[in-house]
Amino acid sequence: MPKMKTRKSASKRYSVTGSGKIKYKKQGLRHILTKKSTKRKRSLRKSGILSDPEQKRAKQLLPYG
Repeated sequence: MPKMKTRKSASKRYSVTGSGKIKYKKQGLRHILTKKSTKRKRSLRKSGILSDPEQKRAKQLLPYG
């Protein structure tokens, strides 16, 4: 049986933690930062964890993740 292909766009956006959850970088920290509060920018720096329904969809895109 041949190897399954990984969706490269998904592999660049998501990474899998040791416990199997899917981690991603939060959006909104690239430009137009002056109007955003310091607290908001600080929280955007941290990585997020996908919700359960979203994890199910992302795992289809990452067969070996």
